[in-house]
Amino acid sequence: MSILFNFVNFVQYVHPPPNGNFGNLPILNKTSDAYKLWQTYVRHFPKDLRYTLGQKIDLLFIDIIESLFAASYLIREQKLPHLHRATLKLDLLKFFLQLSWECKALDSKKFSAISELTVEVGKMLGGWQKQVNAKVNPAYH
Repeated sequence: MSILFNFVNFVQYVHPPPNGNFGNLPILNKTSDAYKLWQTYVRHFPKDLRYTLGQKIDLLFIDIIESLFAASYLIREQKLPHLHRATLKLDLLKFFLQLSWECKALDSKKFSAISELTVEVGKMLGGWQKQVNAKVNPAYH
């Protein structure tokens, strides 16, 4: 009973979740948009691919969002490992999205729409990495 009471008291002091706007981090907004679009697509995957390839893509999206979110809270010197991880996961995501298109789980229109978003995320991520690298390693720039 006391656990329930503590939870109820806790909920009273917690702010409601954000409206999907992650402040001044457009890369998180763009990645979240891509993930939401992905969620509308994976429902229509063939059942045999939904729980293999579809789940892999889903987990990659989650890993990317997690890495970007973590990097947003860290000091500049600690951001790079998380940004590199996000880049690796994004490249894997693009590979598995293409594989799902080749397996006919995604049609060309859906593949094109989600690929466009992932390319934009990649450009934003590359710019963020370049900016952090330039400030952490002035000789890099």
